Amino acid sequence: MTDPLDRIAAALERLAPPPPAVADPRAHPAYVWRCGTLSPARSFAPLPLAMLIGLDRQKAALRANLDRLARRHAAQDVLLWGARGTGKSALVKSAVAAIQAEGGDLALVEVSDLNGLPDLFAVLAPVDRAFALFVDDLGFEVPAEARRLRSMLEGGAEPRPANVRLMVTANRRHLAPRDIAEQESAINPRDSVDDHLALADRFGLSLGFHALDQEAYLAIVAAYAASYDLTFEPGEAIGWATRRGSRSGRVAWQYIVDLVGRAGQSL
Repeated sequence: MTDPLDRIAAALERLAPPPPAVADPRAHPAYVWRCGTLSPARSFAPLPLAMLIGLDRQKAALRANLDRLARRHAAQDVLLWGARGTGKSALVKSAVAAIQAEGGDLALVEVSDLNGLPDLFAVLAPVDRAFALFVDDLGFEVPAEARRLRSMLEGGAEPRPANVRLMVTANRRHLAPRDIAEQESAINPRDSVDDHLALADRFGLSLGFHALDQEAYLAIVAAYAASYDLTFEPGEAIGWATRRGSRSGRVAWQYIVDLVGRAGQSL
């Protein structure tokens, strides 16, 4: 007679969904790395770069770096840091799409689990294609986590492959918080500071994004409105931002979504 545990295990195997198929790393413009599996992104339609207003310096620097990566030339890992909603994530996706539109052999891979990076490196290393690994809204509360990523970027026995570079967004320039109490308790306070700065130093290109003034915010609203053939009242747009306590590209887009909805249209 079959062991009941064997029957239960067999039944569970029949009920479990099949493992997802591994995506061809050369077939899609963007991917998601999740639970050790590379899957194609369901939709990859970033904003045109021209729609990202007030970021000319950041756009030029990131595009040049991604272009070098796509050509298999030396390229930097990139840290995009600064105020929330100022276009850090949008710029990464739009810049990759712009390189692709020009024929560059470059794909975006969104990564949510840093612990899986070594496995992802092993998957992408033998592929004849360049990859920008997108890590969004990164921050560390535990120093050991920052040290682990630091080792993966540079200095470990098995660093990331030459065809792979990281594009990391964060609200903090130095990624890990600097605790005054921790510095005061250290034998050498400078060592504590240096430990926190060491990860940010691993990124060869660091791009800052800052809060918008009213003029820049309205310019972004106007650009979005023109692209959807909408008219808007500047005072209303300013009031929208005031109620949210922030002037940013994200808030400008949320205002446009409201305008489009009130006009009975879809995006």
